[in-house]
Amino acid sequence: MAFRNFNDQEFSRRSLLRGGAWLGAGAALSALPMGRMALAHGGHWPNVLATVEDYVASGKVANMVATLGWGQNAPDVIARGTLAFGGSTEADTDSLYRIYSNTKPVTGMATMMLIEDGEITLDTPLSEILPAFANMQVQKEYDGSIGEENLEPAKTEITIRHMLTHTAGLGYGIIQKGPIKDAYEQHGLIPGQVSRLPIPGLGRGNPVDSLEKFADGLAKLPLVYQPGTKWSYSVGLDLLGRVIEVVSGMPFDRFLSTRLFEPAGMNSTYFRVPQAQVGRLTTNYGIMNGTPLPIDPGMASIYLDKPAFPFGGAGLVSSPADFDRFQRMLVGLGEIDGERVMSEEAVRLGTSNILPEAVDLSGTWVAGQGFGAGGRVTGSTYGWGGAAGTTAFCDIESGLRAGNFTQYMPAESYGIQREFPDLVLKDLAVLQGA
Repeated sequence: MAFRNFNDQEFSRRSLLRGGAWLGAGAALSALPMGRMALAHGGHWPNVLATVEDYVASGKVANMVATLGWGQNAPDVIARGTLAFGGSTEADTDSLYRIYSNTKPVTGMATMMLIEDGEITLDTPLSEILPAFANMQVQKEYDGSIGEENLEPAKTEITIRHMLTHTAGLGYGIIQKGPIKDAYEQHGLIPGQVSRLPIPGLGRGNPVDSLEKFADGLAKLPLVYQPGTKWSYSVGLDLLGRVIEVVSGMPFDRFLSTRLFEPAGMNSTYFRVPQAQVGRLTTNYGIMNGTPLPIDPGMASIYLDKPAFPFGGAGLVSSPADFDRFQRMLVGLGEIDGERVMSEEAVRLGTSNILPEAVDLSGTWVAGQGFGAGGRVTGSTYGWGGAAGTTAFCDIESGLRAGNFTQYMPAESYGIQREFPDLVLKDLAVLQGA
């Protein structure tokens, strides 16, 4: 397959692994009466339904699956389309999607489990766990030189809080420009994957083959901001994968399986899709001039290969059913189907605003809002989105859970990721006036 028409402007590295288009809905949700909101259970989601049907019928996407639920009730499901254009297998809640940055809330909650266990706190210095991060250097000019003339000592230590909230001053190869971006690629500090196919504009180098090497490499490069001063999308959640395995004494992916996926009943969430499950994997598309072109076919996906390391910021494949269970556990304040997965205190803290005081949010995706453990916080609403169009949020106080799953890149090619929370709110507003 040829990709000669792709270019950096329309299919840039910067847009591939970020999930910043999710918009908070918490303030509006908290204004809706609980009794009226509960009426939505039973399938009354006309705006969501019409939008899903339009996206699939118009050929923008091959499929779209929305899950909308309350408390511990089974979700309402709106599913349209097939796993790939021209395919015959219909998409449903068991279909598998590359959730990219929707991985971040999962890693965030895994970190909260270690806080619950008393192993770490939000303000534990990273250097107490990974000593190489003591005495970090910071760029004076953002994305400028990484030579000594543009470096100064960090004024404060990186903490767990900083990594959870993208305020550690760490960079991101898909966000940074200039020498620091080049250094990330040259050192293999690449926490994500897109395709087995060569895609122009996506020459991202070869990732290191372990979380330990990833962490060691990061410790040798300068930070892009002073810790705790500026919100800047970063590899903080990926680095927390290494923190989790050092503190817990087990590999990061095993920790997720043992402490989260198995007790929560998430049996279809993987860093590597088993060969036996390939028939459930959707195809991912790149959007070129409004036309979807396959960049990662389900039957020959890079997610069938063992990843270089478990990417805690962008590496998971999951099903709508599984991610709904994750959110059901959260609105259950750590409990699902009688199984205690996390403490109520850990859930409430992780889904609340834990940003450092006085951090600068101006000009960022979260300006005027809060940030919790790997996800945006608005009122009592917590969630995030993924680079291939997925988005999910839940409201801890009302018990609302909402997720939308589809597969295309870049996520900003269409408006659905940004619009999905508003569609849900429109449907709830209709019920409020009923």
